[in-house]
Amino acid sequence: MSEDTNTMTAPSEAFASSAHIDAETYNEMYTRSVEDPVSFWAEQGKILDWIEPYTQVKKTCFDFGRVDIKWYEDGVLNVSANCIDRHLAKRSLQTAIIFEPDDPNEPARHIT
Repeated sequence: MSEDTNTMTAPSEAFASSAHIDAETYNEMYTRSVEDPVSFWAEQGKILDWIEPYTQVKKTCFDFGRVDIKWYEDGVLNVSANCIDRHLAKRSLQTAIIFEPDDPNEPARHIT
């Protein structure tokens, strides 16, 4: 492996300025997630629309031979509603998929 594969490139200023959070906020969030994961992920879980809300954020067992890790175990989500439906009011005409056909003479299709 060459040294170049491990080199990180900083994002452009334009890209960074359009990010949802800055580096300082990311570091604060990361620290909270490590120091108090249950509270942090309880807060993050509230961002989603639940069909049946969870009552326990995490349930873990690290006993030898029976490792078990569950997050939001008793909650029920509709992934389609969270990933697509709740964004339709503002983004229904925004391109979601750019389909590039195999034939280079066919134009790309922008699917909303």
